[in-house]
Amino acid sequence: MFLGKKANKKIFFVIIITIIICILILYRGIGPASSNNEDILKEPYEKISAWIVDWQWEAGIKDFKEIRKNLSSLQVFAAYFDYHDNLYFTNEFNEVLPEIIEINSDNKLVNLYITIVNDRFNEEGNAVQKDPELLKRLMATEESRNNHIDEIINMVTQKGFSGVEIDYENIDDDIWENYIDFCSKLYQRLSSIDKSLRIVLEPKSPIDKLTLPEGPNYVMMAYNLYGYHSGPGPKADESFIRDLGLKMGKIPGDKIIAFATGGFDWSDDGKVTALTESEAVKLSEKAVDNLKRDESSGSVYFNYFDDNNINHTVWYADNRTLDEWFSISKQLGYNKIALWRLGDMQQKTLDYLNLDANH
Repeated sequence: MFLGKKANKKIFFVIIITIIICILILYRGIGPASSNNEDILKEPYEKISAWIVDWQWEAGIKDFKEIRKNLSSLQVFAAYFDYHDNLYFTNEFNEVLPEIIEINSDNKLVNLYITIVNDRFNEEGNAVQKDPELLKRLMATEESRNNHIDEIINMVTQKGFSGVEIDYENIDDDIWENYIDFCSKLYQRLSSIDKSLRIVLEPKSPIDKLTLPEGPNYVMMAYNLYGYHSGPGPKADESFIRDLGLKMGKIPGDKIIAFATGGFDWSDDGKVTALTESEAVKLSEKAVDNLKRDESSGSVYFNYFDDNNINHTVWYADNRTLDEWFSISKQLGYNKIALWRLGDMQQKTLDYLNLDANH
């Protein structure tokens, strides 16, 4: 039996629709070769946290105002020690803390932490940075640890912070056990008054040999691969980040990976200078060649000559660098990002950090 023209048209139409549906199903199932990776990167990051430092308040507050709605917390890096091993705050901290609280007053969008670092000011007012001897005294006995905890609890209660961040570096191997005991008890005391605890870890921390307490949030410093201690290079690269990511797998609970803005200037006369992003961009106007971007780190680098005809090499991170580092972190399963530090960032970087979930 022969079908009429109308029937033929209907069959043809059904066949075409069926083919289109099959193609769509097949495409969605297979997709382009890169689609899986793209989907990973499009999953939202949690809001970042960031540090603000007492020696760069004005620029830090400017950046804080710009990106605070995309911050989960702000760490106020401003608690040190005096020559009696007691907590010490600079005049800048006392002047500016009320301004930070005022900026953050509408619905308290951002949790405020006070960061305590083992920098010790001597009687002459000079600072010994990351003092290991100070830590030995603070961690020496159960009594010394408890006294230190009491002082921290009193301070955080009086100043109204959401929590405390401990950034103790250059920890000697023989005091790690006491330091872990200190962290565990500090966490318990803070939890009892509804305060949080963050603990910063250096890349060299012997995590594989430690049993860190559950409860605190741990922050891994994924920066200063190159810096004061080395020749020119990026603050982090892919290999460095991936190695730290594997190391972080042994850390309990919530884990945060921290990256650094800015860069360094290495002079041929041996001087090394830390730079903010804006300072690096300003120096790039003197570059002898076009700016280059390192494939392994996403960092920008260039050379220039100063007024004394001395050659300098500059490496720094911009918005594209941060995006690459954040993406590697995401691929490793770490969605919580911390940024060292606010202040003097370029507008493109602020715009990037202000994007909803960064992707």
